[in-house]
Amino acid sequence: MADKELSFWDHLDALRKVLIRVLCVWFVLAVAYFLVMPYLFDHVILAPCSNDFVFYDLLRWIGEKLNLQDEFFTQEFHVKLVNINLAAPFFIHMSTAFWMSVVTAAPYLFYEIWLFIKPALYSNEVRGVKKALALGTVMFFLGVLLGYFMVYPLTLRFLSTYQLSAFIENQISLNSYIDNFMMLVLCMGLAFELPLVTWLLSLMGLVHKTFLRKYRRHAVVIIVILAAVITPTGDPFTLSVVAIPLYLLYELSILMVKDKPQEEEEEAGTGEVEEETADGK
Repeated sequence: MADKELSFWDHLDALRKVLIRVLCVWFVLAVAYFLVMPYLFDHVILAPCSNDFVFYDLLRWIGEKLNLQDEFFTQEFHVKLVNINLAAPFFIHMSTAFWMSVVTAAPYLFYEIWLFIKPALYSNEVRGVKKALALGTVMFFLGVLLGYFMVYPLTLRFLSTYQLSAFIENQISLNSYIDNFMMLVLCMGLAFELPLVTWLLSLMGLVHKTFLRKYRRHAVVIIVILAAVITPTGDPFTLSVVAIPLYLLYELSILMVKDKPQEEEEEAGTGEVEEETADGK
């Protein structure tokens, strides 16, 4: 709390320095990714287009071990992208380098947030916030990895082979592929921040353990709908790949937040009794 005496402009200047450092890190990483992007495109970003992608190999292995003949486990898969925009490769080269720098700079961003808010915290709050930011970093990358290795490959395989008519040949453009790739991977990373967001809301008194438990059934319905939107495939396996982790995140959120203070519960109970008494009169 030593910096509590700082003026508003001092805090604004400190925030400005934080933003400058974060932008510098993003810029350096973006330049580095720009230089190695051709290799990353061939071996990382376009990897789900090939039949030998690790997740497709895993599905075929499961099918062989369990003697499953369904096409979901035995399908041979390959996608060839086309480009119909003259400037698209260059702009996608730059935008992909930028977004990958944003993703990989997440730990440094959380670290800067920690340094900025630490002086304003009491000693008993420091440990909890530190753990929350560390957990947020880990959960973000777990979501990104799940999106890259499972959610996006399943979505790509379904949508690229979906046929509205036998007279229509699917040709996937480079723009479409990158847009869906970035959206799904980043959405999964952000979705895994649910426990951290819930914990922050609990600190502000907006949510509490009783509230989350009360609306658990509603949350399950919303999670299933959200999973269906993220992965528009028809099989229950793909839906479960997204829905189960999201539900586990919801349960983790319940464990992280505190319950409503006893004083508030007693005041709420007293208020209800007074209202009933007034109605009775």
